[in-house]
Amino acid sequence: MARGATLDPPARAGAGGLRARWYALRARLVADPRFQRWAAGFPLTRRIAQARTRALFDLCAGFTYSQTLFACVRLDLFGMLSEGPVPEAALAHRMGLAPEAGTRLLKAAASLGLIRRLPDGHCLLADLGAALVGNPAIGRMIEHHALLYEDLRDPVALLRGEAGPTRLAGYWPYASGDGPDLQGDAVASYSGLMSASQALIAEDLLEAYPMRRHRCLMDVGGGEGAFLTAAGRVAPDLQLRLFDLPAVADRAEERMMRAGLAGRFEAFGGSFRTDPLPPGADAITLVRVVHDHDDATVRILLAVVREALPPGGRLILAEPMSGTPGGEPITDAYFGLYLLAMGSGRCRSAQELRALLSEAGFRRTVEVATRRPLLTRLLVSTR
Repeated sequence: MARGATLDPPARAGAGGLRARWYALRARLVADPRFQRWAAGFPLTRRIAQARTRALFDLCAGFTYSQTLFACVRLDLFGMLSEGPVPEAALAHRMGLAPEAGTRLLKAAASLGLIRRLPDGHCLLADLGAALVGNPAIGRMIEHHALLYEDLRDPVALLRGEAGPTRLAGYWPYASGDGPDLQGDAVASYSGLMSASQALIAEDLLEAYPMRRHRCLMDVGGGEGAFLTAAGRVAPDLQLRLFDLPAVADRAEERMMRAGLAGRFEAFGGSFRTDPLPPGADAITLVRVVHDHDDATVRILLAVVREALPPGGRLILAEPMSGTPGGEPITDAYFGLYLLAMGSGRCRSAQELRALLSEAGFRRTVEVATRRPLLTRLLVSTR
């Protein structure tokens, strides 16, 4: 701050009470190089100081870590190791890398816990790499992040609204409100990515919420029907409906036919911004839909959902939520910038969502625990 500058009233010393004063004092102490040097050498604080140093370095180096992961996915390293140990030289050859470059990548991957390098020169999967093999949708998302990295090349320009058109806005064209005019080619890539990433989410939601209690389920913004396909399998008597943009609804019909669910399934094309939802479902799901939109659009969406439900009907809303203990970097850092680059939406807390649901006229909202709340939490509201 320039000498002589003044603070705005909320930021003056003492604002926020005793806790704020303590945090300000602590920050000044930690910022002092003399304290940092002392803490790094004092036995009782040495481990804490080392952990803080490592954490700060990880923040600085995070992009190189993600690019190491990207290279491993792009070169199919985890697939090559899925059957067991492979010699390092053979891996480098299969990846099309010179031996030195192969060793460099393998050492980087091992340092991040993705693979293990054995003393005899072989490599095998570590836990994180094995988890990626078991969830191929994560690999697709990692490849997709190439667009995000380009958009974040100048994060300050993005935050100031000076970055111009972004790659993610082009990839998710419905975010701009142009959805009804999109053709099949324009929705194919993002619809496929959404479907691929739906499996884990669907598993957790259908485990947490008894879908069999309903007669007819409509998934709004349901993409190609991945969630409905999973719901139809766990609830054999459930009638299935999907509402999405016309080009996406057409793709959903094809998928549901291949899944053998055509006799129980109807697809409706339209935009919730301008079109009413078809009535008749006693349950409506919004799975990772609300966080894609700004508040004004969410208010429209919740209003049309309430209008389509009968009295006593349920809205089942599932997505990552801000304020989830341990999940703050996911919702506030990752999704915060991702959705900014996309051009629409933000992660909301459960309290914010409850307020929007109440404003829309839902009379009761309860949270149902899920197996992996860092990925998705579940609110159920009654019409």
